Amino acid sequence: MTDLRLVVFDVDGTLIDSQHLIVAAMSAAFEEAGYRPPAKSAILSIVGLSLPVAVAALAPKIPLHDRAVIVEGYRLHFAAARTVDGGEATAPLYPGAREVLDALAAEPSTLLGVATGKARRGLDHAFRAHDLGRYFVTAQTADDHPSKPHPSMLEAALAETGCTRERAVMIGDTEFDIVMGRTAGFATIGVTWGYHSEARLREAGAHQIIHGFEALPAALAVIGEEAR
Repeated sequence: MTDLRLVVFDVDGTLIDSQHLIVAAMSAAFEEAGYRPPAKSAILSIVGLSLPVAVAALAPKIPLHDRAVIVEGYRLHFAAARTVDGGEATAPLYPGAREVLDALAAEPSTLLGVATGKARRGLDHAFRAHDLGRYFVTAQTADDHPSKPHPSMLEAALAETGCTRERAVMIGDTEFDIVMGRTAGFATIGVTWGYHSEARLREAGAHQIIHGFEALPAALAVIGEEAR
């Protein structure tokens, strides 16, 4: 089992571009609770955190009761978007994602996983909408773990797959992904097509930075050589 490699992906901002859904649901939730919605940039800056933690980060001065109202409103608006127009089905995969997943899944010694701030229901919907579930042998969500950057999701992924942290990589678009990965003892790859800047990814300590999915195999190869 020690020869196995575990490659874990974040979802929103890394595999799928769901920003229009996230911004619309969060803005509507704030408005219905009687508050001015945060700027788009602020909303995207908290993507990856578990929902209650994200709302607290966006509105630390709002009373706890109203934060709870916003959290529930976000969930309801996101669910409504799935009913009305397909939700995550309208959030495209980033260019090259499918091809890279196909190639990695074909490697006998590579296991794939996800670690996401989405709820299980949301992840299941995204998997169905894009036929992604077949790629991943472990899928960790916000329902079962503390919010990123706590390493609980990655510890669970190691336990489920039998891989060692020395042979594990976390790939994500936010500093929360990078800090989570480093805390868990994973190598980390930051992607610049998502919701945090390259500077934030570097400051968080990403071992590698890539600007397109086509660069991922080479980045994984470098990390693999460094781990040997």
